[in-house]
Amino acid sequence: IADINTMEKKLAEYKCDTNEAIALKLVRFPEDIDDDSTTFHPEYSHQTFGDDEVAFGYKGLQIQLFYTAGNLNTLFKVKYSSKVTEAFDCVEPDDVEVKIREIIPAGFTSNSDDFLTFLEKEAKFKPFGTLLHTYKVQNEEEGELTYQIHKADITCAGFQKYHERLQTFLMWFIETASFIDTDDDHWDFFLVFEKYNKDGETLYATVGYMTVYNYYVYPDKTRPRVSQMLILPPFQGEGHGPQLLEAVHRFYCSLPKVQDITAEDPSENYVKMRDFVLAKLCQGLPSFAEEKLHLGFSVDMYKEAQEKLKINKKHARRVYEILRLRATDMSDEEKARDYRLEVKKRLFGPYRKNQRELAKLKRCLSAEELVSHMAQVDTKTQHEELEKSFQTLVDDYRRVIERLAALA
Repeated sequence: IADINTMEKKLAEYKCDTNEAIALKLVRFPEDIDDDSTTFHPEYSHQTFGDDEVAFGYKGLQIQLFYTAGNLNTLFKVKYSSKVTEAFDCVEPDDVEVKIREIIPAGFTSNSDDFLTFLEKEAKFKPFGTLLHTYKVQNEEEGELTYQIHKADITCAGFQKYHERLQTFLMWFIETASFIDTDDDHWDFFLVFEKYNKDGETLYATVGYMTVYNYYVYPDKTRPRVSQMLILPPFQGEGHGPQLLEAVHRFYCSLPKVQDITAEDPSENYVKMRDFVLAKLCQGLPSFAEEKLHLGFSVDMYKEAQEKLKINKKHARRVYEILRLRATDMSDEEKARDYRLEVKKRLFGPYRKNQRELAKLKRCLSAEELVSHMAQVDTKTQHEELEKSFQTLVDDYRRVIERLAALA
């Protein structure tokens, strides 16, 4: 037993956290390659290395996935200080290289000199598709930086290969990511690029992207649904997400056949960002004027939001609640109460549905079964949950209002 324990301890030394082992980099200049400050790491690696996010069989494992900043040509190397087979018989290390090759497309190099050749060709890389929007961001170190948002589709020359490289980042930063079938022509792609100078030339770096699928709506409309959205980690927190979402909304607003825009299984962060963007867009609409907000959510609000901004009823209702909160003096007890009741009335919808289901159950359950079920549907608990949901929502709405105020 002692020998087994000793063996287990020694083998444990050969386990590596793959989120730490994978080193990602977006390279603009040759000196970036050895600069640790330009390295970033995955948030997730379970889809490649299992739920434990561990690679077995190595000490000091480093999986290098370095990309040229614009065209995303890839350097892939595996380094380690020692390997389990050098010390133990009958124990096989994980084949890290095979696992990574399942994700990254062909065309990568494992030779640093070849990668530097890719880097020299970056000056020829130009953004794909049609330019939709240009904006500037103030950077403390580099001053004013210029960004562009482009719309592309799979017919753009070179785009399919580029997209295969770009989507590899999804595996490391979106928990339930999957690759899409780009042969389907219902996909639209929206890309963010940063313009930067190198040796007197203007180059472009990839910042992030969004994929949107155009669903058919009877009889003659489409409903674009946001499928994936990722701003690459070196650019996060700089406001690129809202810029991208607003540009996408404005693009679809110009198309008469679009009914409204939705999102597939949106994350909490995406919902918060969408609240901000849609509130920003709606605050200038006549139906959302301050004097009308206190009269309640109206058909005019929903119709104007849908017709002018392709916003559906559910999202328009959230925007109304945000803008009404901004226009409400919450220190006035009566106004605060009116607002609270208005929002809770909507939040109570699922609970009301439960009450209807309970009425049905009463007709078909025995007394014993009904008592058992009633224990699960405690009215006091429902009210507590409702209050908690309301407070969480108001906190989220206040953060949106603060962001709107920062624009003024």
